[in-house]
Amino acid sequence: MDVTDRLARAAGDGDTAAVARLLRGGAEVNALGGDGRSALDLAVHAGHVEVVRLLLGAGADPRQKAGAYGEVTPLCLAAMYGYVAVAELLLDAGAATGAQGRLNSPPLVLAATAMERGHPQMVDLLLRRGADIDGTKRDKTPLEWAAAFGNVRMVRHLLARGATPTAKALSEARAGAERSAEGAEKYALVVSTLHAAGIER
Repeated sequence: MDVTDRLARAAGDGDTAAVARLLRGGAEVNALGGDGRSALDLAVHAGHVEVVRLLLGAGADPRQKAGAYGEVTPLCLAAMYGYVAVAELLLDAGAATGAQGRLNSPPLVLAATAMERGHPQMVDLLLRRGADIDGTKRDKTPLEWAAAFGNVRMVRHLLARGATPTAKALSEARAGAERSAEGAEKYALVVSTLHAAGIER
């Protein structure tokens, strides 16, 4: 195993001492391992805060490609997994909050729709750091995506933080209810929440 692969493995394992040793020995911080992923990519994916801090301090590019297919960025990964401390480090190092990666994904949309309920703390961090609450992915805002998934908690969270209530969010919730009989109750809550926010159609 060459030095790049050793660095990537140590980063993914959260082995801060090994990462520091390999960097001191001349390992290239942004090099890609045999699987096409960098040390920063793997450290972020695993949520290893101290390794991420070390790699960024050594010059790792916070805007590099990340993910199994190079389809996202480190900040997108952190947003999907709800790693707030990791995201803070990436933002401090210059990561952008707008749409990014090959999939043109706004981290805010990923934070709002990840898992069953999204990651409210990540949403708040991204908004504090300048993310556009009404920015779109495939022509849908974070609120509209949350409504489409029937995530009433996130719908309420985004509305409370200034998301624009839209007729499209309401139609997404209604379409979701039609697709999923077992999810009718959660979509009904989304619909009533949007009505309360002033959307009548």
